[in-house]
Amino acid sequence: MTIPSPSMIPFVNLTWQHGPLQEAIQGVVNAVITQGDFVLGQALADFEANFAAACGTRFGVGVGCGTDAIALGLTACGIAPGDEVILPANTFVATLIGVLRTGATPVLVDCDRATALLDLAAAERAITPRTRAIVPVHLYGQMVSPLGLLELANRHGLMIFEDAAQAHLAQCEGYTAGSIGVGAAFSFYPSKNLGALGDGGMVVTTDEGVAERARSLRNYGATRKYYHTDPQGTNSRLDTLQAAVLNLKLPHLAGWNQARYAIAQHYDRRLAPLADHGLLTLRNDAGSGHVYHLYVVRVTGPTSRAILQAQLTAAGVQTGIHYPIPCHLQPAFQDIGYRPGSFPVAEALSQEILSLPMYPGMTPEQVDCVVDAMVEAVSAATSAQPLQVVNR
Repeated sequence: MTIPSPSMIPFVNLTWQHGPLQEAIQGVVNAVITQGDFVLGQALADFEANFAAACGTRFGVGVGCGTDAIALGLTACGIAPGDEVILPANTFVATLIGVLRTGATPVLVDCDRATALLDLAAAERAITPRTRAIVPVHLYGQMVSPLGLLELANRHGLMIFEDAAQAHLAQCEGYTAGSIGVGAAFSFYPSKNLGALGDGGMVVTTDEGVAERARSLRNYGATRKYYHTDPQGTNSRLDTLQAAVLNLKLPHLAGWNQARYAIAQHYDRRLAPLADHGLLTLRNDAGSGHVYHLYVVRVTGPTSRAILQAQLTAAGVQTGIHYPIPCHLQPAFQDIGYRPGSFPVAEALSQEILSLPMYPGMTPEQVDCVVDAMVEAVSAATSAQPLQVVNR
């Protein structure tokens, strides 16, 4: 198994996970090939049950991708044209697309600048008599406050449907991601904390009726073979092969999440002195329940984000931006009715945020190399003496 040298640090490295599991992965794939149940097979049923239990719910319904999990999950919960659904402006477009596919009206709200998560006070101000649901996005691996969500939803009679695509087994205030509301959507895109070898997603719920309709919706609206009762049905089924691999990886997920948290703590310690120079870490309100799908900092000056990112690239450090354009400013969604200035916090964050390398197996030495490169960039930008940083 090859581990990148300190001078070449990838943004994500999946070989560390897959290397030790290679033989076992081949074994479960061969078992599915032998069984021949490639669509809606036994390995899918096993993974659905196991993942739902890990989330603290009763039912799992595997679908083709995380976007489908949002769209079909909301539809299974009864969201339909005429309903308004609240969601954050600071999210990947899949959240918005999932709401639009139900025919409901998306109502975007701003986020908290310190955490980048949905602002519950802003959400409350956006509620109207047509508001039916709220979709909190547990962004970067940290959950939106479950107690705050439940209080808001109970006060206004709203349904909670979680977008937990980046928050596999995240915890906060006694809840596990996916267990707060009527249902939740997960993605198993390869780079997620629990990733497939391709696309995949799941709806989890404790409502048997929601689970039954989601199963029908994913399979052409059929309650049994060749008997189609739901005109909104489509073809979106998590492949049995992918489910078998995910089920094999699931027992390792808690340990991988703990490794991510340890890496984040090391980043936090090393980056703390840079706060006075405009490099700010996002606030963690969940402690070890934050599963750090991404490790994101805010670059507020005097070093520009573009210069910092370029210097990190030159030092062999890959980075990302999640996300550079808020949903309401994307060209595809201009007819929703929002304009520049509609969500000032989300817009400001889009110009500040920078995602640093984060994956299980990343070494403390690699974290140190990333931070050292950042220190050099900040020192150069400020024409200052070398910054004093926390010992490694």
